[in-house]
Amino acid sequence: MAEENKDQKTEEASSKRITDAEEKGNFALSKEMTSSVILLAAITSLYIVGQQGPIEMMALWRAILSDLHTLNLSTEELFRALILVMKNTFLILSPILLSIMFAGVISNIIQTRGLKISTHPLIPKFNKLNPLKGIGRIFSKNSLNELFKSIFKIVIISIISYQTIKGRWDEIPPLMGFDVAQIMMFMGNVSLEIMFKVLVVMIFLASIDYMFQRFTYMENLRMTKQEVKDERKDTDGNPQIKQRIRQVQMEMARRRMMTAVPEADVVVTNPTHIAVAIKYDVDKYAAPILVAKGAGAIAEKIRSLAEEYDIPMVEDKPLARVLHKTVEVGQLIPASLYKAVAEILAYVYRLKGKGPI
Repeated sequence: MAEENKDQKTEEASSKRITDAEEKGNFALSKEMTSSVILLAAITSLYIVGQQGPIEMMALWRAILSDLHTLNLSTEELFRALILVMKNTFLILSPILLSIMFAGVISNIIQTRGLKISTHPLIPKFNKLNPLKGIGRIFSKNSLNELFKSIFKIVIISIISYQTIKGRWDEIPPLMGFDVAQIMMFMGNVSLEIMFKVLVVMIFLASIDYMFQRFTYMENLRMTKQEVKDERKDTDGNPQIKQRIRQVQMEMARRRMMTAVPEADVVVTNPTHIAVAIKYDVDKYAAPILVAKGAGAIAEKIRSLAEEYDIPMVEDKPLARVLHKTVEVGQLIPASLYKAVAEILAYVYRLKGKGPI
């Protein structure tokens, strides 16, 4: 059944589906990529700190050990010595720790393609307290993949470490004649060399793993045709409901338009298929205004209202067509039609006994 459902997911994930997944804290993340960036930051910070870190650490312990014979083994003195060691150790290691922390944040921002925060993973999920489901997660496909990747990384790191130390094996015996600082320097250089070689391999593996994670992520978000239709309905609204809303809106607009017909000065007809109602109020408008228009049944309704309220009707096929096609309800008559409309209004005013317009 799951296989059938997977086969039905033939559509690419929509932007809404991806956004919904990200809001739930579901991102395409590669642990290898994060590890590689953190390792790069650690190597860079260690390289920048260089010899200064070990020298400061040795100076700290030399100062403590040199004053050891004068140290009063009381609670206050031991606490002061402990605070001193922790403070200096933090100052020495803080650049490295901060760079690693910053690298971890930057790595996740790059992979999530921007700073995206989700509180959804913090919500307690009591179904995860089920021991059977917990055992299932331990032996799941993802857990086994992570186990194999971890074993592979351990093997790679072990091989690189062995080859590096083997290459510098001749430098180890002379270390017996060196002081502690020089030995620490040698160990630091070897460690940096191992870390750099591991980094090169990790970057290669991380690139492959990230592409795989991204591919798997997008595959899991693929949609069936029905899901695409349902999402479109949720986003754009049900087409039937939208059509009904448009019908109601058109009906309300039509009613408002019909209430304006009794105030018109003249109705220009086609004579039967089209009707437009025109009003001219010198005090309000700079030109005549079209207060209603329609074709077919609406035109018939406009003519019926015109007869009911004794509004003159003038047959002018070309003008009626142009007004119906180019002028919207509530718009002023365009200048190109002033002359034709003025002639009709003048004719109507003469019928009503009004003065010239």
